Amino acid sequence: MRRLATVLAFLFAAAPCAAQEAAAARRAARDESRFDATFKKYSKRYFGVGFDWRRFKAQGLAESGLDPSARSRVGAHGVMQLMPSTFHDIQTQRPEFASIDDPEWNIAAGIMHDRYLWKLWLSTVPDDERYRFMFASYNAGEGTITRATQVAKASALDDVRWSSIEQVAPTVPRWRYRETLGYVRTIEQSYERLTTKH
Repeated sequence: MRRLATVLAFLFAAAPCAAQEAAAARRAARDESRFDATFKKYSKRYFGVGFDWRRFKAQGLAESGLDPSARSRVGAHGVMQLMPSTFHDIQTQRPEFASIDDPEWNIAAGIMHDRYLWKLWLSTVPDDERYRFMFASYNAGEGTITRATQVAKASALDDVRWSSIEQVAPTVPRWRYRETLGYVRTIEQSYERLTTKH
């Protein structure tokens, strides 16, 4: 009898845990999707309907885990971890972007900045590689990635592809390359996960 009571107590104790875990998983999925409409809207606005908005969501996951209150040690803010100076530059063109701390304007400004970087690599990088250069420039700065492409060309690598940048990265001066290469990889992994989910 005591053994039956122990088994029943275990079963009843385990049931709420499973229900709580399921509820927590549903909350996490809802939290992760809460900015989807914003990513879709500004991806379409700045990149057109053909560009997959989930690339920018993957970037937001890599930057902050989609946390609008995130702050970095160097002063970057929000979902897209924008520096206040970058946001201010964008705000001069888009005064409706009221606050860096508003998730909508933070995401919009991040995607708008991505568009600038996307266009920057238009004539030098193949289309299927360009998003890697865009994200790397977002993380390390366009000057750093430009230096990396120059080192790749000087090293007589065939063309400017991301694999060339990965090869020469340790030789590029003034670049914390492990962070940037990891950042691009993280975005690609998150994007892969997001595209297989939907």
